Amino acid sequence: MPEHNRTRQPNGASSIYLGKDGKWHGRVTVGTRDDGKPDRRHIERKTRAEVTKAVREMERARDAKKLRKPGQRWTLHSWLEHWVENIAKPYVSENTYDGYEVDVRVHLVPGLGAHKLDRLEPEHLERFYRKMQDSGSSAGTAHHVHRTIRTALSEAVRRGHVATNVAEIAKAPRLEEEDIEPFTIEEVQSLLVEASKLRNSARWVVALALGLRQGEALGLHWEDVDLEAGYVRIRKNRLRPKYEHGCGGTCERKAGYCPDRREVRREFKSTKSRAGRRTIGLPDPIIKLLIKHREEQERERQEAGELWQGTGYVFASPIGAPLIPNTDYHQWKHLLAAAGVRDGRLHDARHAAAQVLLLLGVPDVIVDAIMGWEPGGAARMRARYMHVTGPLLKKVAKQIAGALWGEAAQEGEA
Repeated sequence: MPEHNRTRQPNGASSIYLGKDGKWHGRVTVGTRDDGKPDRRHIERKTRAEVTKAVREMERARDAKKLRKPGQRWTLHSWLEHWVENIAKPYVSENTYDGYEVDVRVHLVPGLGAHKLDRLEPEHLERFYRKMQDSGSSAGTAHHVHRTIRTALSEAVRRGHVATNVAEIAKAPRLEEEDIEPFTIEEVQSLLVEASKLRNSARWVVALALGLRQGEALGLHWEDVDLEAGYVRIRKNRLRPKYEHGCGGTCERKAGYCPDRREVRREFKSTKSRAGRRTIGLPDPIIKLLIKHREEQERERQEAGELWQGTGYVFASPIGAPLIPNTDYHQWKHLLAAAGVRDGRLHDARHAAAQVLLLLGVPDVIVDAIMGWEPGGAARMRARYMHVTGPLLKKVAKQIAGALWGEAAQEGEA
């Protein structure tokens, strides 16, 4: 039917007609534009059958909400920068944002940013991950980048900018969990002896004995500690400081080393997960140590006088200021060297605490509560953190021998 003679369709209905150019055309209403007018998409084909098929496909995509929105065609570069600054930043934690920002700025934009958002393919991502690792990035870094772009594209799908999240189709970089080798009981004892010689020695005792994460230990306030009742409540996490220049950049140093630097991040945040917010009973030796620690801090307060910063932190500087996580990390390294213990991460102190709980045969539900593990992943975390040690293997072997061969087997071993 010629265009000038075509039958008028009801508002919102699709139309198919033969144009003056001799080609068949289709018009499909798929929504509303930003200015309030109908968003009518145009389709052009050589035959009526072809255009009819294309119109029906577009109608199905519209009904399934899988059509790209009209207007700006995002590049991956422009979308990622918009997403990380305007969508993610106001709603995620500072640490999460930092991870996203590094992934976007250092990896994704330089490596994939030129792609049109709606033309990105799973294979583009997979080749990019391989290229990252070939260039020296770890599998863990590549995997983190994958999680970031998957989250960013999920939001693009939700907003109708793309129909499919290709990161959910792409194969993520293979990530093999490292075999954890926790400190032995003897190594923990050596660390505790050496820690007793240090200022803030209790900081390392709560890490090794209670399994507190660095942020949890450094975020601990006296109001969270009840030494009479013998428990501590984990409710806050110390955040890594972030600074900006107070000199306007004239010092020509990094912001963290500016003489007039200003901290632009809050000191701590509330523990976000229900499992992370927990109460832990304190063994008597730790109660006595914390009582002594509080007395020493009181003496420091008197000596500091007007310089004292009444922040309320359990572990603080000599003038009551919060401890810097990076400085705390280096003190851990010095402690390992002084104790003659093999090198390890600060998080390995947490592994040691989990190891002790396993050796003591503490019920799983109590272990999970002390360590602050989420119920869904607790079993996996126990399997990862708690290695079966030699003494425990021998104990189980004896139990098996007794069950299968009776007392004679156990007497023979004796």
